[in-house]
Amino acid sequence: MASEASPVIRICRLHPEMDADIPLPCYMTPLSAGMDVYAAVEQDVEIMPGDIFLAPTGFSMAIPEGYEAQIRPRSGLAVRYGIGLVNSPGTIDADYRGEIRIALINWGKQPYTIHRRDRIAQMVIHRVYRAAFVAVNSLDTTLRDAGGFGHTGR
Repeated sequence: MASEASPVIRICRLHPEMDADIPLPCYMTPLSAGMDVYAAVEQDVEIMPGDIFLAPTGFSMAIPEGYEAQIRPRSGLAVRYGIGLVNSPGTIDADYRGEIRIALINWGKQPYTIHRRDRIAQMVIHRVYRAAFVAVNSLDTTLRDAGGFGHTGR
């Protein structure tokens, strides 16, 4: 449900005459955080195990300044078939105006076929803060300090 605080995102079908059958991103339930994103492939595409496919969506968008869109895998595809995203989450910046494309990877053991109109990813809109960095000669210490990966045990 939109509110005054919700950003308005302008979305543009790149090939309206060809892709009118492809749903635009949409929330599937009233409390969904992510919108489903659909494949705009012209024909079925088989992704072999270990292969990467850059799937077209058929749309571009204008995200307002101060926001980003994160592209995330769909959990059902990941659990059932091993289909994920090469870079997850992927970030779409507010100044990008090209086609949104989804970098799918088949982590599974079997080939997987992408069909036109398949739900292939989800998109979550987030506020972005631009940080200011200040160079210093040292940092305060903490209980963790420089403890890295696995520093607290298994």
